[in-house]
Amino acid sequence: MFAVGHLGELTQVVPFDLVDEALAEAGGLQRRVRRLPSRVVVYLLLAGALFTSMGWAQVWARLTTSLPGCLPVPAPSSITAAMRRVGPAPLKALFDLLKGPPAVTATQAARFAGRLVVAIDGTQIPLPDTPANLAVFPKAKAGPNGPAGYPTLRLVTLVACGTRTLLDAVFGSDRTGELTYAQDLAKAGALRPGMLLLGDRGFSATGFITTVAGVGADFLIRASTHSTALKLPALRRLSDQTFLSRIGQVTVRVIEATITVTTAEGTVTHADHRLITSLLDPDEAPAITLVRLYHERWEIETSYCELKSTLLGGRVLRGRHPAAIAQETWALLTTYQVLRTAMTDAVLHRPDIDPDRTCFTIALNAARDQIIQATNIINNTHIDLIGRIGTAILNTLLPARRDRTRPRVKKRAINSKYRAVGRDLDHRTHKTTIQIATTGLLNNPNR
Repeated sequence: MFAVGHLGELTQVVPFDLVDEALAEAGGLQRRVRRLPSRVVVYLLLAGALFTSMGWAQVWARLTTSLPGCLPVPAPSSITAAMRRVGPAPLKALFDLLKGPPAVTATQAARFAGRLVVAIDGTQIPLPDTPANLAVFPKAKAGPNGPAGYPTLRLVTLVACGTRTLLDAVFGSDRTGELTYAQDLAKAGALRPGMLLLGDRGFSATGFITTVAGVGADFLIRASTHSTALKLPALRRLSDQTFLSRIGQVTVRVIEATITVTTAEGTVTHADHRLITSLLDPDEAPAITLVRLYHERWEIETSYCELKSTLLGGRVLRGRHPAAIAQETWALLTTYQVLRTAMTDAVLHRPDIDPDRTCFTIALNAARDQIIQATNIINNTHIDLIGRIGTAILNTLLPARRDRTRPRVKKRAINSKYRAVGRDLDHRTHKTTIQIATTGLLNNPNR
């Protein structure tokens, strides 16, 4: 009965005793042995996050295809009842056991001035359009193009730049904003001293910056420059053309820079780049270095691409009621974390390889193969950090990252007959040369 409960080679990352611990902690252990034990249901949910295009019966078939004997296929109603019996709490407990950066060397973890570089941002995931889901996850208000097609949940995560592992996550109705969820993460202990938080302009709010400073973490956040943006009066000018200011009761350093991007098609200058940081010493954190470091914030955008486009394939979740949505979302986040941990383990003994060069799609496909083949589930006393998944990753490394630029536009859905926003723009990716220059207070010394 328990043989179906595995994740192929990834079972070494999320072993049986860890799943049982999560079930026991959340009260999800069965009181009697059933044909669908709780442990098996958890692994079925995790495998479902790897095979998102398939129904649960097809996921079950992949877990059992290489197992000896003829195992009966449970009815869909039995699978649904078992998932409801387990509930979302054990999946949340399992994510809590697995979240956080894995044991990595200094070259694998993105660090700056001794601090772990992390990024925060939010995204939305579409859900099945059912009355039960709409009651908790209402659709967005109708816009100029008509009503929203699906209800959505809002997901906010904290990601370690470099390894792209999840440090923590929170989600709920998209009627609640990113800043509220971000505050919840910070207050729950996701942020702590020794971290440097990167955030986009949506997080340049007095309340959030006060919260981050209150938990002892440092920050590097882009600030808006429009007329209603935060007012940042210059209190003291520093030697590198930056200046000190105050946001609430927090002293910050303001960096203003001009970024010039040159490609074969021409030159574009961005003169309104403004960053605010709690790193006040120009010698410890030079302005130009911080402007370049801020680009690491895009690691979380890549993580969301892997989560929504590669894992989910752009599909809606399966759950038809809120508890199933919560269960499936925690399973999705846990599976992403398990894959990322396996990818980090693969390059653990190769400090010369930047984790950015590991391919998420290769890792995903290799993990799927090991599930179907039911291989390397138990590795006895020898722990192999590479395995078949790691071998596939190391054999197909991506090229070293290059400076490139591409217009950011809204893309239309595949085969859509409607005009895309920015359709007339050049959508090609260009090699680029980037020049950065700090500008100081060129326009308004009181802003």
